[in-house]
Amino acid sequence: MDRKVNVDHLKNLGTVVPYDRYNNPDPALLEVFDNPCKDRQYATEFVFTEFSSLCPRTGQPDFGTITIRYFPKDFCLETKALKIYMGAYRQHGAFMESVTNKILDDLSNACKPYHMRIEANFNRRGGTDISVIAEYEDKGN
Repeated sequence: MDRKVNVDHLKNLGTVVPYDRYNNPDPALLEVFDNPCKDRQYATEFVFTEFSSLCPRTGQPDFGTITIRYFPKDFCLETKALKIYMGAYRQHGAFMESVTNKILDDLSNACKPYHMRIEANFNRRGGTDISVIAEYEDKGN
């Protein structure tokens, strides 16, 4: 079975992109490619251990680990474009709940998976661990 994937349409793969030029997590940064294994369900997981965004009130950074796990349907997320998108949160001010749900909305809209789960484990603040979990489920539409 041939599992080759056409990547000619991907703009970021194989190029040098200055990550710091992106200061807005725009979903247009995301790119996808055809799922090479549509004949089976499988999971892909990305773990961003150095994620940061900004508190919208104080401007202080919120650091954490974001885990993205999804079961691709027709499309897969292209990794470099995803890294650029996630890096764009460094200068983005939003509450942790908003950040987590925006990531879920943007990624699930980009690749339309069977299932996606975003788990955001933010570093302790004031002695309190903060985790936000958001999930998407394909409703068969």
